[in-house]
Amino acid sequence: MSKGSNEQHVNPKSDIEISQEADMRPIVEVAEEKLGLSSDDLIPYGHYKAKVSLDYLETIKDKPDGTLVLVTAITPTPAGEGKTTTTVGLGDALNHIGKKAMICVREPSLGPCFGMKGGAAGGGYAQVVPMEDINLHFTGDFHAIGAANNLLAAMIDNHIYWGNSLDIDSRRVSWRRGIDMNDRALRNIVTSLGGAANGFPREAGFDIVVASEVMAIFCLATDLADLQRRLGNIQVAQTRDKTPVTAKELSAPGAMAALLRDALAPNLVQTLENNPAFVHGGPFANIAHGCNSVIATKAALKMADYVVTEAGFGADLGAEKFLDIKCRKAGISPDCVVIVATIRALKMHGGVAKDDLKAENVDAVEKGFANLKKHVENMRSYGVPVLVSVNRFSGDSEGEMTKLQELCKSIDVECELSDHWANGGPGAANVAEAVVRICDEGKAEFKTLYPDDMPLWDKIQKVAKDIYGAADVTADKSVMNRIKELEDQGFGHFPICVAKTQYSFSTNPDAKGAPTGHTIPVREIRLSAGAEFIVVICGDIMTMPGLPRVPAANNIKLDEQGHITGLF
Repeated sequence: MSKGSNEQHVNPKSDIEISQEADMRPIVEVAEEKLGLSSDDLIPYGHYKAKVSLDYLETIKDKPDGTLVLVTAITPTPAGEGKTTTTVGLGDALNHIGKKAMICVREPSLGPCFGMKGGAAGGGYAQVVPMEDINLHFTGDFHAIGAANNLLAAMIDNHIYWGNSLDIDSRRVSWRRGIDMNDRALRNIVTSLGGAANGFPREAGFDIVVASEVMAIFCLATDLADLQRRLGNIQVAQTRDKTPVTAKELSAPGAMAALLRDALAPNLVQTLENNPAFVHGGPFANIAHGCNSVIATKAALKMADYVVTEAGFGADLGAEKFLDIKCRKAGISPDCVVIVATIRALKMHGGVAKDDLKAENVDAVEKGFANLKKHVENMRSYGVPVLVSVNRFSGDSEGEMTKLQELCKSIDVECELSDHWANGGPGAANVAEAVVRICDEGKAEFKTLYPDDMPLWDKIQKVAKDIYGAADVTADKSVMNRIKELEDQGFGHFPICVAKTQYSFSTNPDAKGAPTGHTIPVREIRLSAGAEFIVVICGDIMTMPGLPRVPAANNIKLDEQGHITGLF
């Protein structure tokens, strides 16, 4: 079969079929030839997966950093954008043009794999492999994170059962249990039913593991000591006089860190073109901070000349949090931001229904360009050069592409077309060359959107008005009281992590394009003292998603040979 241009989908083979036909090399060989690692530096998980030992990472911490490239996207639509695919394709393309490059992406959550979208390891001929392993249990990191989260929950209830010497008010236990699955039935529950032997009944609930504070801590910790410190700082409850109770007071962080010790080492796999890739950590960007682990990113910067990483969903969510939380905390900054777009998605933002996307509609491209333009403006406000990469589909007309390039030129942003889905690294060579040129120009002067000492409410307004284009932010008295309480407790210097719909700049998922004049309603404020940020929950967003009417799980099966099918 020839690799044709991508309807992404003229190609009759599915992503999983392409990945299953991959000519994978033993990961020890990839690590040695591409990164200079020895087998002693690796902790193997079979032939094609390994963790790079934390001991090895300690030996390279004084090496100079490579160049960091952030891949983000326009606001997602059902038409697809291809951010992870572009990240993988760009990493392969940089290697193709002779650069030593690595990619850093997040581990997929089981929730979306069985829920809305199937697998999340790239697509077509721009994938990380082994795809089934990465999308399912992988190296067990998420299970370890869930176990650590739920150990803490168990220790809270156990403490209350055995006398409650900390005087925890069971009505003010804020720590929730976690599971890496979409399950709306667990959003709000009552625990400890069945009599005195089972403890004291109380209201509780579950979050999906990728929204848990343990996941955020895991991805922001710089080493094992920092991990244990952060875990100890988690606030789990309040006493009857509203004094905070921490995980450290329950003697929980040591055991939690023990569960996470092996998971903290970054996972090394390969692309379809046998280039090295870190896949580690996986917080959602619509309800968490949306970036892979600091440990993986900082390690890659020591091991490669170019590191390509992604941030979840559109640039208003993942990229904003990458820049305002991860970069601020880790002391890193990108030299270039690549914003991924498709003609199809721009037409949807221009008002075209999904079923009508095959028809040429230049006017809709122009109207939908408002979304891309706003993302470009937002990223430039951080002082970082921007490149637009258009993920090409075979149905894109010349007229539509010409119009998009004209529109990009009108705002002085370079626009490159990419065929990595169909042709792998060579299909994105022009994007790679543009990235190298932009980075070599050295024009990045990174700055965060707001300073640490800005009041929390002002930070919320800053993100809402500058990034989302909102006219106002609203909150009831309980939210404002909670903000004041957190500032009085010394947490006002933390950055904010906004949880809202990924489908719009507003909190209305149906508001496409670049809406203005809308109001952002703040529903709840949660402290993540260990992760060291404040979660701002807006609109109707849920920290435990539900499955759709027809979940992706319906189509996932084992064939007669025991091979997985239907996983995207």
